[in-house]
Amino acid sequence: MDGQLESLLGLEGERRIAELTLLDPFLAPRIQDLKSSVLDVDHRGVSYIVEMQIQKAAAFLKRIQYNAAKTSVHQIARGAKLNQVIAITITDFTLFNGFEHCVSRHESRETITGQVFLQDILHCFVELPKFTKPLAEVRDVLDQWISFIKYAGDLDAVPETIQVEPIRHAFERARIATLSTDELELYDKAGIALTDTQGALQLAREEGEQAGREKGRQEGRQEGRQEGRQEGAGNILRRSLQRKFGAPLDAATESKLFVASLDEIEKWTDRIWEARSLDDIFKV
Repeated sequence: MDGQLESLLGLEGERRIAELTLLDPFLAPRIQDLKSSVLDVDHRGVSYIVEMQIQKAAAFLKRIQYNAAKTSVHQIARGAKLNQVIAITITDFTLFNGFEHCVSRHESRETITGQVFLQDILHCFVELPKFTKPLAEVRDVLDQWISFIKYAGDLDAVPETIQVEPIRHAFERARIATLSTDELELYDKAGIALTDTQGALQLAREEGEQAGREKGRQEGRQEGRQEGRQEGAGNILRRSLQRKFGAPLDAATESKLFVASLDEIEKWTDRIWEARSLDDIFKV
């Protein structure tokens, strides 16, 4: 979320977000009227309100202005310096019909000169229906985040054009949040299985090294150690693939494992967690 906000508002250097705190509206009585809101404080102490709205509601614009003002006023109770408040609203509907761009920023200006003197409360809107750029054309960070928000519910995996670590992490968290109870249990079991596989692979390496050392005394120390590690890792990968995909491995897969190097086996093992098929494991 912090990466999304920083790209949306162009925050760099000291303006970057220092901390992010999720406030449950049912557990935070000081901000009872905010729904699914996040308060963020950057290095300058600026507060951000983030809200997502799926359906149009009566007096929607009035409500978000009220929420921003209320957040600003709450600073008085703390007796602290009044910091700037920026309200960020993401809508799944068109809110402003007067322009076509999906990201808009709103501030108070003097009507004749256009100068800005009242900067304590600013508003930023992201209207998802106005974002029409295809995923294949997404390049910059802001477009990547907007694409993720708009299309995440329809995606089974993160597309190549938005394959950056913060978005991959956000996609995984969003996927977990939508799992049913049974699916979540399977997810947890898969995580345990992966941990077991990684532990078993480490054990296989250690056992393989031991076997390799023993074999190396007879056939050459270095060659024996490598063969032992490779054989042990290959056996672990074979059992992990059979457990994940629920069937004996075909001849082509067995052939790949037989001729694979230790580096290839370790690379394939790392892919087990996210793979949906054997093709995902062995892709180039």
